[in-house]
Amino acid sequence: MTVDESDGAKARAAKARADSLTPEERKEIGRKAGTARWDKAKNIPRAEYSGELRIGDMVFPCSVLSDGTRVLTQSDFMSGMNMYYSGWVSKNRPEEDAAADVPLFLAFKTLKPFVDKHLGDLQSITVAYRTESGNIARGIKAEIIPKLCDVWLDAEENGGLGKRQKLIASKARLLMRALAHTGIIALVDEVTGYQAHRAKDALTRILEEFIAKELQPYVRTFQPEYYQEIYRLRGLDYPHDSVKHPQYFGSITNDIVYKRLAPGVLEELKRVTPRLGSGRHKNKLFQRLTQNKGYPKLTQHLGSVVTMMQLSSDWHDFMAKLDKFKPRLDIKSLETGRQLSFDYDAKKDKGIGL
Repeated sequence: MTVDESDGAKARAAKARADSLTPEERKEIGRKAGTARWDKAKNIPRAEYSGELRIGDMVFPCSVLSDGTRVLTQSDFMSGMNMYYSGWVSKNRPEEDAAADVPLFLAFKTLKPFVDKHLGDLQSITVAYRTESGNIARGIKAEIIPKLCDVWLDAEENGGLGKRQKLIASKARLLMRALAHTGIIALVDEVTGYQAHRAKDALTRILEEFIAKELQPYVRTFQPEYYQEIYRLRGLDYPHDSVKHPQYFGSITNDIVYKRLAPGVLEELKRVTPRLGSGRHKNKLFQRLTQNKGYPKLTQHLGSVVTMMQLSSDWHDFMAKLDKFKPRLDIKSLETGRQLSFDYDAKKDKGIGL
């Protein structure tokens, strides 16, 4: 079949597929295509994760957009804060405020000095986006919320607010107190469910960098001094006439080496390395580390481990140093941002030979 014949066959197939669609289906496909073209032309991001942020009696719908921006829906934020538009302000506000894209709920004369102070360096305070239902909405960037609160609190302290505006300032104070304990970005990520997706995404990238798709050639990696120091710190005699080590040394190596390279790496290495009938791994775990990232990270870490061993008087002294400078990295740390301080092996380990 020639190129022209192939193109003709594709065109006929496309026409047949189009003819088989109902008018409603064709209309919906056209609508989606038009929306996609409009969004691309106007650079309008879409809401991919949505939820509700609850602080006291306030409820703020929020979203994580396709470009990673976290937003609170402007109309709902205003409602939750008892903010309002002023028709007079809308008609009479200064041209520079309109040009700077200052929202109408901030376009009050009493607020202007503090808007300039806290928000003057921003290109925009709100952003247009398409909701999950397909509608266009305005959102307030989440990281700007504390600055908005500062505007109202400073204006209140200056004594220029009316009775209704003081209610907004009291809401701002409550919101700021809540944010003092948990960052707004973390709150939005949690209630929209993006936190788990972000962690999963991060883990995928880590494993792609660290785990090789093919088995790598064997290179002697764990040098004698590594094992000599383990024996010394655990009060054991080093067996100069044998290369075999106690089986539990494998668990020790998993803990002090592989668990501290990057989150999820040990679990993935175990998964991709086949086992023998005895249950032992057929190959060394480090043979599945990538040459450009995983293996260099391992050798660098091993050097640090041996150095800390040499500077330690016993096993507990070494583990204290290791936990401080090279803590364990777990998959959960990608979600929480916190590193593990112990696991079940470490709690049971008495620091002496078993």
